[in-house]
Amino acid sequence: MTDARSDARPRRVLRPRDAATLIIVDTASGEPRVLLGRRREDLVFMPGRYVFPGGRVDPSDRKVAVEHDLAPGNIENLMVAMKGNRTAARARALALAAVRETFEETGILIGAPLQPAPPPKARAWQQFFALGFRPALTQLTFFARAITPPGRPRRYDTRFFCVAAEAIAHRVAVGDGELSDLEWHTIEQARGLDLPNITRVVLEDLGERIAAGALQKCDMPVPFYHRRNGNFHRDLIGADTRLDS
Repeated sequence: MTDARSDARPRRVLRPRDAATLIIVDTASGEPRVLLGRRREDLVFMPGRYVFPGGRVDPSDRKVAVEHDLAPGNIENLMVAMKGNRTAARARALALAAVRETFEETGILIGAPLQPAPPPKARAWQQFFALGFRPALTQLTFFARAITPPGRPRRYDTRFFCVAAEAIAHRVAVGDGELSDLEWHTIEQARGLDLPNITRVVLEDLGERIAAGALQKCDMPVPFYHRRNGNFHRDLIGADTRLDS
């Protein structure tokens, strides 16, 4: 017989983990295109869906030196409503996670040539540095944020960065196998793919930013998607905004 009291016990709510995504925009052919890949079917989170490269922050991301830093406005916006310690190092780690995950999943390297130096102790970055580059963040723009709603098998507090394809410093034939069918799509083509809802929403935000010619501007409001008291919210993070949620 099932104990009714056991069914009444509240489920543990997962705390969102810091994560980051990088959207690379290629305008070489005229109409802007973005790089998307399909997640493996055996993955717990968003299996089989088309997404931008990215993933959760690794502890080593807070310790890696950069060649060119994020613009101060991006760092300020990243620290808005940041749970826990609000530090520039943690904000920078989010951008570094986006660069590292993109390299691991696609072989695309966003960086600058590095003078000969010993590779970092952080295992996650050794291959990146071994190619003779250090991550460069100056051309990245923080332009959207979304927290996975409660009740999902994984929860992430994801910051979306965009960067022009001109920032690609190197490409290698590597990939961790998490993404397949990596291809460049126009925004119209991407709308026809099997996208997660939040990816679809952020894609529209990106289209508006591109249309405004503001791909690298960090003084524009940053949409922040999250749930509060069971309701969906779209707040705007800006230079003078400080959210408590």
